[in-house]
Amino acid sequence: MNEQPFNPLHGITLQTIVTELAEHYGFEELGQIIKIRCFTHDPSIKSSLKFLRKTPWAREKVENLYIKNKHKFRH
Repeated sequence: MNEQPFNPLHGITLQTIVTELAEHYGFEELGQIIKIRCFTHDPSIKSSLKFLRKTPWAREKVENLYIKNKHKFRH
């Protein structure tokens, strides 16, 4: 059994995380909070997902921002 009862991201996809952050902050503010190119240069959900799936350090920053603020989102 591969359950993660104490993982705050358990069951939440990266797409959900990026979508909710983008809807809440907008890409411009998100790019100011986390200075990564996928949020500052021609941003989209699709391009951000592609980058974050290949870049563990950037994904970790995005996930940490989501965890800190997930009480603000509709999820």
